[in-house]
Amino acid sequence: MSTIAPAPDRIAASVTVGTGPLTIDDVVAVARHGASVELDPAALEEVAASRAIVEGLAADPEPHYGISTGFGALATTFIAEDRRAQLQASLVRSHAAGSGAEVEREVVRALMLLRLSTLMTGRTGVRRETAETYAAILNAGIAPVVREYGSLGCSGDLAPLAHCALVAMGEGEVRTADGEPTDAATALAAAGITPLRLGEKEGLALINGTDGMLGMLALAIDDLRRLLPTADVAAAMSVEGLMGTDAVFAEDLHALRPQRGQALAASNLRALLAGSPIVASHKGPECTRVQDAYSLRCAPQVHGAARDTLAHAASVADAELASAVDNPVLTLDGRVESNGNFHGAPVAYVLDFLAIAVADVASMSERRTDRFLDRARNQGLPPFLADEVGVDSGLMIAQYTAAGIVSELKRLAVPASVDSIPSSAMQEDHVSMGWAAARKLRRAIDGLARVLAIEVMTASRGLALRAPLRPGAATGAVVELVAGVGAVPGPDRFLSPEIEAITGLVASGEVVARASREAGDLV
Repeated sequence: MSTIAPAPDRIAASVTVGTGPLTIDDVVAVARHGASVELDPAALEEVAASRAIVEGLAADPEPHYGISTGFGALATTFIAEDRRAQLQASLVRSHAAGSGAEVEREVVRALMLLRLSTLMTGRTGVRRETAETYAAILNAGIAPVVREYGSLGCSGDLAPLAHCALVAMGEGEVRTADGEPTDAATALAAAGITPLRLGEKEGLALINGTDGMLGMLALAIDDLRRLLPTADVAAAMSVEGLMGTDAVFAEDLHALRPQRGQALAASNLRALLAGSPIVASHKGPECTRVQDAYSLRCAPQVHGAARDTLAHAASVADAELASAVDNPVLTLDGRVESNGNFHGAPVAYVLDFLAIAVADVASMSERRTDRFLDRARNQGLPPFLADEVGVDSGLMIAQYTAAGIVSELKRLAVPASVDSIPSSAMQEDHVSMGWAAARKLRRAIDGLARVLAIEVMTASRGLALRAPLRPGAATGAVVELVAGVGAVPGPDRFLSPEIEAITGLVASGEVVARASREAGDLV
């Protein structure tokens, strides 16, 4: 899966973790760009204070869940004091049961950072050295090997988090900062990090949270904040290249339906098409076209709905980033209470919701690409935008690629969160599947970037073939950008490298950046 990097001026060199919430940008900085982690000294004092409460309860002859009892279906089993360290270590070892391909480094770093953030709230009862060890592992660039399968999203992302906790104990597999595989003991020793020997409750506190699904949600939000403006750029290029009208993007028309995202998308389209000689060339009474197809005319409505979905997802992410998810949890007045805050439903729902929006934006993009290739609908351009019709196939099969991706995105849009499978001897009888929702959203976002890239490539060729008519300044700048990687009209050639190169321009945000230099900042 490709990753989509934010603009360099947004990347923090370090992120301070304390009792307050992290931001999405904080997660991105540490997860994707290696920002270092600093621990707030005042928050470390809160961590120490909560640990004193746990140690007091550990000495109590009455059982307390997670401190002096077993877990899950074994929650009523009292554990003697001399066996509790073994209990915590056994918990982590047994739960590090993932399988499949390695999860991406950025996801692992995000989930470790978010677990550290919860530890630093002072609501989990871990020792301060446990939090310090997690920060040290992140700062050393050590990435625990986490496997793709193993989380049901309740109690949180148990298996992925257990793989990270195992590494903090000096066990398991890691990759170094250079990406080289090695064992945890070797990596920790090389970084001067002493492996943890877990105390009461600590094993539970390290694995009981929504951090994996939340980390992937934060990364997805960051991706889509670039891809949705890119969809507006692609749509503007298609409207222009297909001799469409910009009249339908007028501000007063969109004010009649005050959906915020729709207004933002329409504003982008107006800015991108402003001053376009091609659009101006077919205005007036001589134009006999009554209205454009939905894939052109309704772009603000679809792209806007996706923006509103993204805004809702961001609000859920912000609330989760401000949460202390653990079970049991230490309350502000010193109680230790069992709870269900680890259930991933709030995060899982919006991950699924975003996958639906991604599929629909890509579906509309592919329809615009297809219109360029059909001489019955492309307003006088050659079939398939071929150089020598009959000899060349032009961009025929590039559209096949987009169509194939869109079909997969529709499958990926089937919600994971409506599924549940009972586990732990029916103690955990309803689970969120949030990790699965996050994994498929990552694949969907990668697909959206590729579909948009194929539309940008197709529209660029279509606009070039409109010469001597010229595109507007913003769309013309993107045509020049695309030409810079060799995607220009001409005889058939090996297309895959061009698609990959343009996908890179889309994924990096360069398409939006280039258009913004002429049209102003796109939102």
